[in-house]
Amino acid sequence: MAQADPEIGKSVVAAGLKTNYLEAGDGQPLILIHGSGPGVTAYANWRLVIPALSKRYRVLAPDISGFGYTERKADQVYDMEHWVAHLIGFMDAVGVKKAHVVGNSFGGGLTLATAARHPDRLDRLALMGASGTHFDMTPELDAVWGYQPSIENMRNAIMTFAFDTSIVTDDLVKSRYEASIRPGYQESYSRLFPGPNRQRHIAALATPDEKLRALKHRVLVIHGRDDRIVPLSASLRLHSLIPHSDLHVFGECGHWTQIEKKDGFVQLVDNFFSN
Repeated sequence: MAQADPEIGKSVVAAGLKTNYLEAGDGQPLILIHGSGPGVTAYANWRLVIPALSKRYRVLAPDISGFGYTERKADQVYDMEHWVAHLIGFMDAVGVKKAHVVGNSFGGGLTLATAARHPDRLDRLALMGASGTHFDMTPELDAVWGYQPSIENMRNAIMTFAFDTSIVTDDLVKSRYEASIRPGYQESYSRLFPGPNRQRHIAALATPDEKLRALKHRVLVIHGRDDRIVPLSASLRLHSLIPHSDLHVFGECGHWTQIEKKDGFVQLVDNFFSN
């Protein structure tokens, strides 16, 4: 019998889209929002931390519209209004009125945008290597968003995510490459952050400074010191703008905090959400 694909979990209709998500545990809802790399899924981003976090929380990790196994519509316009509507629709579909959220990279930008628009739906927020404010486009992020499918391009992309590149195995590269070439995936991915001027997409993911200053939420800002995708300066700026924020920087860590510093990351966010 064929082994079930662990990336495929449960399914609900959220904002009109059949939405794939992972769920584990009981307790207060905790939503994990993935980043925007090629071939990304909720499972790829969060598989190592869901078991530990689900001991205390009801963990929900959706594939956000445009990514993973969530339904793709050929005429879909991908922008922040759409992504916020999809996230709120997902919460409604799974019966969650209010949740803690961890947002990774693109997911951090979506978390902040949702908190600004629907403050009563989100509780505490953890941002990890997050977009959501203005920073200069890095060559590495430009290459990730401009990804064209090949094993070599996927390897190059993944190598920029990690500080310790020994974790970038042939199997990891192969699995992410194969995910990026599933039917319809590259077609939608290429429409998410098209060139040539991708700096504008950073601006489109950003929440205005005055709205960041007005946030009432407790926020934990997490970053890898050696992140080459989203610079540490972005999180320093978020921390300076968000009134009720703390900042934690992991040394010898790139953009994959939840993978490279898994145990420390879990302990950090668990303490933050539970105290």
